[in-house]
Amino acid sequence: MSDLGGVAWPPAPIRTERLVLRGSEARDRAAFIELFASPEVGAYIGGPRPRDELERAVPGVPGRRPGLFVVDLGGTMIGMITFDPRGAEHPGHVRPEGGEASLGYLFLPQAWGRGYAAEACAAALGWFAAALPGEPVVLCTQTANERARRLAVKLGFTEVERFEEYGAEQWFGVRPAPSG
Repeated sequence: MSDLGGVAWPPAPIRTERLVLRGSEARDRAAFIELFASPEVGAYIGGPRPRDELERAVPGVPGRRPGLFVVDLGGTMIGMITFDPRGAEHPGHVRPEGGEASLGYLFLPQAWGRGYAAEACAAALGWFAAALPGEPVVLCTQTANERARRLAVKLGFTEVERFEEYGAEQWFGVRPAPSG
């Protein structure tokens, strides 16, 4: 999964009932900064980053890379979904050599509690299964992040193990590749 298996990026936008998953654009810069500066968003990912640091560091078109979808609601970015290879140096794998696709997502706090994450992640996972058939997807979150664990289970992830990393207990789950 190291390079999305040669899948052209970004793919055509993915439309759900309420959302569009698309590649990043210059208009998303302010939302990226807000996302990474938010104390609520940063609670389980090492804390927020200083806004002034982000203003200097975030490029004009942030997040333009394979595996990153912007989640758009009515023309405005409300979050992002990523598929990144899980490095062999981290605990938690379904393959001894690592490199499985790891699903990640972040949403602005004002978008929480409305089912957007479930809708967007389900669409992204559907795209992934079609683009890279046979590839499993993994997800790792802090055990303390109950909302993320509930969503993982709702999306079809099964707990494989728990381990200590980044100073906290982590929940590691796998979503097998769909068969057929």
